[in-house]
Order: sequence, then structure tokens, then C-alpha cells
Amino acid sequence: MIEKLRDRLLQAVSQTQLIERFRTAQAKPSVRRLFLVWAILVGATGLLSLNLVRLQVYQSPKLLKEARAQQTTFLRPFIPRRPITDRNGNVLAIDRPVYTLYAHPIAFQEPKTEIATKLSAILGIPAGDLLQRFSAGESGIRVEYAVPESAADRIQSLQIDGLELAQQQQRLYPQQTLAADVVGYLDLDRIGQAGVEYSHKNLLERSVKSVRLSRTGSGVMMPDRLPGGFLQMDNLHLQLSIDSRVQRAAIAALQPQLKKFNAKRGVVIAMDAKTGEIRTLASAPSYDPNEFYKANIEQFKNWALTDLYEPGSTFKPLNVAIALEAGAIKPDQVINDEGAIQVDGWPIQNFDFSSAGARGPSTITQIMEHSSNVGMVRIVQQMSRSTYYSWLQKIGLGQPTGSDLPFEGTGQIKDKKAFTESAIDAATSSFGQGFSITALQLVQLHGILASGGKLLTPHVVQGLFDEKGQPYWNANAPQPKPVFSPQTAQTVLKMMESVVQDGTGKAAQIPNYRIGGKTGTAQKAGETGGYIEGAKITSFVSIFPIDAPQYVVAAVIDEPKGADAFGSTVAAPIVKAVMEALIVADKIPPSVPAAPNPAASPSPSPTP
Repeated sequence: MIEKLRDRLLQAVSQTQLIERFRTAQAKPSVRRLFLVWAILVGATGLLSLNLVRLQVYQSPKLLKEARAQQTTFLRPFIPRRPITDRNGNVLAIDRPVYTLYAHPIAFQEPKTEIATKLSAILGIPAGDLLQRFSAGESGIRVEYAVPESAADRIQSLQIDGLELAQQQQRLYPQQTLAADVVGYLDLDRIGQAGVEYSHKNLLERSVKSVRLSRTGSGVMMPDRLPGGFLQMDNLHLQLSIDSRVQRAAIAALQPQLKKFNAKRGVVIAMDAKTGEIRTLASAPSYDPNEFYKANIEQFKNWALTDLYEPGSTFKPLNVAIALEAGAIKPDQVINDEGAIQVDGWPIQNFDFSSAGARGPSTITQIMEHSSNVGMVRIVQQMSRSTYYSWLQKIGLGQPTGSDLPFEGTGQIKDKKAFTESAIDAATSSFGQGFSITALQLVQLHGILASGGKLLTPHVVQGLFDEKGQPYWNANAPQPKPVFSPQTAQTVLKMMESVVQDGTGKAAQIPNYRIGGKTGTAQKAGETGGYIEGAKITSFVSIFPIDAPQYVVAAVIDEPKGADAFGSTVAAPIVKAVMEALIVADKIPPSVPAAPNPAASPSPSPTP
């Protein structure tokens, strides 16, 4: 009995131990799970803390910037570009409001055919074409660009659902082709591509500050911070030195001559001899900046500034001035004109040698009158080639004029070593060949003589003016650079007057006005070297009035055709017409009678 009781007691103890062991075994996984949960919570808290540090400390500036960008916007009003006028206030370029017509056919409440018919009567576009455009999509179709304000008002009055008019500014050039070479044009993105529209964009674009405005959650602007006068603009315009009256006369004289001589192109320029202001710069053929997209791309180039050519005999007065200033010759000196010579084995002769032969002893004035190549070679040979080259550099060869018009080319001349080693380079330069300049530089160079020996900077911008014509900002050209003495300049001017009175420039004569000038007919250089057979460039440059020079006028004609195509026949009549226009525009009085020119009679001691 006792044994049975013991066995039961032992059995109960064993069961209790088993239960305890089971409970212990069950408790261990629970602790592990609790520890795992605790570890996850601690890790998550750590990660959240790190992310908060990243957001609040490291990325705070970036996030604040993004938030402000979403909550605010910057508004810059579309202010029209400043107008451009000529010297007399005539508008050359101005902004006008136009509209782009958009169609949203999905919103049409009327048949497309009826809408097309109504718009056709206003826009002048066939109804069939409009129907085709309506078929391009359901919304956002651009029907027409640059709809005038009057037409836009008529479209608006139709009250047709699905039509949208978006206002914008369009650049208008009222004078069309008149001053395209100077003014230039804006492309469809309203970016200047040529002329002062390109070079003076900072003056033409009104500076307007952007204003920050708040936005609602849906993006609608809240004009709570719009300052007073935000949409106001100044009334300034960019005024040019161009005179539309003279410009019109220049084109009227240029175009018939181009047609008569079947020339490739031509340009005429008039510059104020005291200030360097350009009074006219006209070329043909030209383009209408209102429809620039229809023009040949070559016409966008103002070739009076960009293209180089050899000036020929129009450069002879500059060479005479150089020789006089260098002390190599005297005004009354006599030079032996053989008519034809050889320099380093190269033949050089006068253009009229076959008919005139050798003229023999000739004054400097007579050499200019007859445009003698041989006489000019002999004049330049009185100087060392090094001295001559230094003078060519001093007057600006191989350098830009410094004009305020864009894309100016730089003339070309050989380097000093190559130039001075060969006698032929100095010889050909004496009559304006072997180096190149632009048409504008030809005017600038003769401006040295007209201004009393000073090198002027040709320019077209006068400044910004208000609606009353009062200057707000003046364009200041560089100070003139002294080159020749006034005595040298005056001596050469008298010689140039003889060219118009008794020489090759008679076609430029104007009764009662003293005019100096020089003709030029030069071979046309090819792009790869040498000369183009049968091609020439004719030119004429004048200075007037000689007794008190006011203007330098030059015409350059590219590739005129015909046996009678010379500077005297092609270019001189154009220059005469421009001078007559300047006389009328400026009311220039007649000249005083000319005094006798002592340089016109031969000296008793000829120079070989």
C-alpha cells in the first residue's frame, strides 16, 4: 500500500516536472518574439529619426525652395520692344498687337462649314483650306498667325465657341525694304538676327523686373503683391542717323543703274564728314523685313560691311596723301608717266594706254585726273616699302572700322615681311589692288581727307530719345584719330576736285557746288586667289562741298556688264543723285568760287 502511494507520488512529481519543462519551453519563443518586436520598433524609430534629420537638416533648403516654387510664381509682363526711328522721327520699326487664332473643334457648336465660311470672309483664306486645318485635330489647332487687331475684333464679335485669340506683339517695319540693311529684322521668336535689331538688342528691349506672386493650391495666381506701375513702360525710342529721304533717293538712283548694267548688286553710303554719322546706307537687291522668310539668305548680309573687295583707283587719293605726309613728294612735283612699265618682271600699264600712250611729265593732279596707274607706281616708289607699309597700317588697313553695325569684316593685307620683300606688292597697292577693304571702310578712309586728316568711326545709332525728341542717352563714338595734317588733306581735296572738273569724275558735277571725287574700276578677286575673268567692281567716291566738306558719298557696284561699265559711267551718277538729295535735305548753300589750283601746272624740274 505504501509502495503504491509512493509510486503515485513519484508519478505526480514527474508530471509536474514535465509541465514545468513544457511551460519553460513555451516561454522561450515568446521572449524571442518580444525581443524581435522590440528590435524592430527600435530600428524603425532610428530610421525615422535619421530621416527626420535628413529632411530637417540636410534637405531643408532644397525642400523649402521646392515648396516656395509650388506656392509662388514669377511674372514678367510682356512689354513691347522699343521703336526705331530715323533722325527725323520717322518710324522704321515698331511693335503692334496681333493675334494668333486657335481652333478647338471639339467645342464647336456650329457646323465646321459655317465657321469656315465666316472666317474666310475675315481672314481671306479659302474656306476649303480652313476646313482642312479644322481636321488636323480636336483641339489646339493654329489656324492663322499674326491676325491684325481689326480682324481679331471681327472674329471676336462672331462669338463662336471653340475659337481662341491669343494676343502677342509683332514687329512691324513700315518702310519695308527702305532701311533693311541698317535696321535688320526679328525672327518669329522675336530675336534680332541682323542690323541694329541684333547689335543693340539691350537698348531695344525694355528692362522690366519680374514680380513674385502667390498661387492657390490649384495654381491660380493671387495678385496680392503686384506693385503699382508694374505694367507701365517708358516712351523711349532708338534714334538712328539715317535720313529716310536721302535713303529713298539713294535706292531710286541705285536700282536703275543695276538694271541698266545688269550688275550683281550695289551699295551706296553717305557719311557725315564731321561726326562719322551714316546718313544713308542702301544696297540692292534687298529684302522686306516684314517677310524675311521669303528672302534669299544672302540678302540678310549687309555686304557693305561684310564683303571685301579691292578698291582700285578710289584708293589713289589716300596714296597721294601718304606720300605727301611722308615727305616723299611735293604738291607741285612732276612725275614721268611712261604709260606702261614692268616691276619685278610684271607688266603694269594705264587703263587707257592703248589709246593715250605715254603722257610723259605729269603733275600729281594730272595723274589723279587721268587715273594713271604708272604715275601712282612712281609716286609710291619715292618711299621705302617699309615706310609705305607702316602708313597703310596707320590709316587702318587690315582693321575693322569699329562701326556699331554687326558682323563687320576685316580688310586684308599681306604681312609686313611678305609685302616689303617684293616690289610688285607696293606697286599694285599704289593703284588699289593686292589688298582688300569693305565699302564702308572706303568711306571711312576718304573721311580722313574730308575731316581735315582725322580717322572717324562710322556709326548709325544716335541714342535713346523720348516722345518729345529729347535725348535720354547719347551714343558716343570714339574720339577721331589724327592721321594726316590738315594741309595734306586740303591739298589732296583740291586734286580730287580737279578729277570732277576735268578728269574721269565729270558725271558727278553739280552746278554751283565744288565737288571732289575719284573713280575706280578694279578687277574682281576670286575667293581662292587670282582674278575672275571679265568680272570687275566699279566705284566712285566723292567729298563735298570741297571748300567746307560735309559729306563723303560712295557707290560700289559689283560685276556690272558692258564695255562702257566704269566707275565714271556706273557709280558716279548714283553718287550725284545722293549728293543732290543731301543738298535739299540739309539746305546746303552753293559753294564759293574755286581758287586757282597751283598744283595743276607742271613744275619746271621733272622727277623721274
